[in-house]
Amino acid sequence: MTTSASGGQGHRVVAVALAILGWAAKFVAVVLVIATFAFILVKAAPGDPAQVMAGQTGAADEQMLAQIRQEYGLDKPFIVQLGTHLKRVVTLDLGFSYRQRQPVSTLILERLPATLLLTGTAFLIALAAGIVLGTLAGLRAGKWSDTLLTVVSLILYAMPVFWLGLMLVLLFSVQLGWLPAFGYQTIGVTMGPFARMLDVGSHLVLPAVSLAAIYLAIYTRLMRASVIEVAHQDFIKTARAKGLAQGRIITRHILRNAILPVVTIAGMQASALVGGAVVIETVFAWPGLGRLTYEAVAQRDYPVLLGIFLVMSVLVIVLNLVTDVIYRLIDPRVTTRAAG
Repeated sequence: MTTSASGGQGHRVVAVALAILGWAAKFVAVVLVIATFAFILVKAAPGDPAQVMAGQTGAADEQMLAQIRQEYGLDKPFIVQLGTHLKRVVTLDLGFSYRQRQPVSTLILERLPATLLLTGTAFLIALAAGIVLGTLAGLRAGKWSDTLLTVVSLILYAMPVFWLGLMLVLLFSVQLGWLPAFGYQTIGVTMGPFARMLDVGSHLVLPAVSLAAIYLAIYTRLMRASVIEVAHQDFIKTARAKGLAQGRIITRHILRNAILPVVTIAGMQASALVGGAVVIETVFAWPGLGRLTYEAVAQRDYPVLLGIFLVMSVLVIVLNLVTDVIYRLIDPRVTTRAAG
């Protein structure tokens, strides 16, 4: 008995270890494929970084161009440059910025917290508000409140992100003076930790709301449709026939099942927030990766672009894994089916 139990435990440990190794191998393979395609796309883009750098020094002659290309390895064959790039990816070396004259990893680490704060806040706002508003609309389908929420969500979905951001600035910053218009924090003022947190939070409100608006509309519409569908299922009718309280039916039965499609779509779209952040960070002068991406594109700073693509790819993979874990926690049947 003891030997059999120990053997079974050992087999489970081996199975878990093999699963982790398999996931790690897939992770590395996906990152290398993404790094390869990103390098090909960046190289295919028009423009010569050597000419951009030489133009900044005011000495764009052939000798200067040749010297710059040799210094940064731009004179080597494409396959050699690709091999060098993949080697750096494997060794976690993101290279050196042409423009900033700093390691790319340093530039990204300086900007990454601001982007994570902005996109994370926007994601939570969109998801929480979308679930609440979608549930209210679904439970009151066909009534005036449902129509109002549907119209508002369609307006938010159709509204350009940058235009909404500018309108919010005009209203809450210029007209009312409630919130700061641009930047990450107030410059030149000494503050304590709590005051600094409030200051950053006040600067965060407008860009986060602007970025969250379009996704809030999507989650509201999706949650509404899911709630209406689940509310007409037979097990909900059975729960009402048993005399369960309406609040318990909504929270334990309708919401738990209706939220699954929203979680799936939210996990897939979490990475798309970064794309929207490029526009929002430019509009609000937010010092994150989105703004750094815009600057790198304008300056043909290929190492910075490739480093940002790589970091974003890793974040997307991690977010998909987290989504899968959350999905299994919400619906244990997923784990049961996978085990079967």
